[in-house]
Amino acid sequence: MDQVFKALADETRRRLLDRLHEHNGQTLGELCERIDMTRQSVTQHLALLEAANLVSTVRRGREKLHYLNPVPLHEMQERWIDKFERPRLSALGAVKRRAEEAMTDKPTFVYVTYIAGTPEKVWDALTDADLTAAYWGHSNVSDWRPGSRWEHVRTDGSGIADVVGTVTESDRPTRLVTTWAAPEDEADAAKHSRVTFDIQPHGDIVRLTVTHEDLADEGERSDAASGWAAVLSNLKSLLETGSPLPEEPWSVPNR
Repeated sequence: MDQVFKALADETRRRLLDRLHEHNGQTLGELCERIDMTRQSVTQHLALLEAANLVSTVRRGREKLHYLNPVPLHEMQERWIDKFERPRLSALGAVKRRAEEAMTDKPTFVYVTYIAGTPEKVWDALTDADLTAAYWGHSNVSDWRPGSRWEHVRTDGSGIADVVGTVTESDRPTRLVTTWAAPEDEADAAKHSRVTFDIQPHGDIVRLTVTHEDLADEGERSDAASGWAAVLSNLKSLLETGSPLPEEPWSVPNR
């Protein structure tokens, strides 16, 4: 939290976060366009934001895209704001979300977590049917080859898939990209979202970045934010302790 407060104390860094809030997934060049500062200085500011986990990055070919990571801001809001002004701010937030929803493109959610383990173990935890069943409540089923179909199948023996899609990129153990859709929307590409898992090793830990793009609206983005936080917390617990969390994290009620 100290790093978050330090990062937010600078006006330039706040402006960079505002730019990413307006349009997520920008390159360094795009972020420099409206800031009277050298690329090197902007890079240094972005490094501080990334160190505070307020900004995450994803490589697309030669480009490095920057995304606003809302998790630390959400934690700050819960600790310092919500408990004092929750009813009034919730009403104002609902108005703001409706206004933004009418003005923006399809939203994107980015989540970053750090896991003690290897890229291979993280990859297997995302793709192995038995492992996903252990911490997700669903089995991810596919051969994970580009172009193959994948299914998110319930573990109750019904065989029902709640999410289906296509594997668009598969580069074990560093990158996996899939489309996501409800089974009834599988034939309608306009209703598909896209999930990218980027797995980056650093010593004995792994940085896992999950990017969920082309979400229908801000409500779906909010659902994705809470859903990914719960699932990835359970994944992290499984890989680091050998067991998922003692309670299903997605069943914890929102305050």
